[in-house]
Amino acid sequence: MRLTDFWARLEQAFGAGYARSLAADHAFADLGGRTIDEAIAQGMETATVWRAVVAAYPDRVPMRLH
Repeated sequence: MRLTDFWARLEQAFGAGYARSLAADHAFADLGGRTIDEAIAQGMETATVWRAVVAAYPDRVPMRLH
């Protein structure tokens, strides 16, 4: 998944303002306790990061974005 696609999906699911806050502030267990920003900066694949978001917020992410 391209990085631009990742951010578009995150913004669709959470709204532009909250998506950026979520990326910076929420540590995900599936990312080893990293935030989205940290995981991406450390080279983690965006598809892996996206799967962690979906796992943490299954009711928030529309099925078409899974």
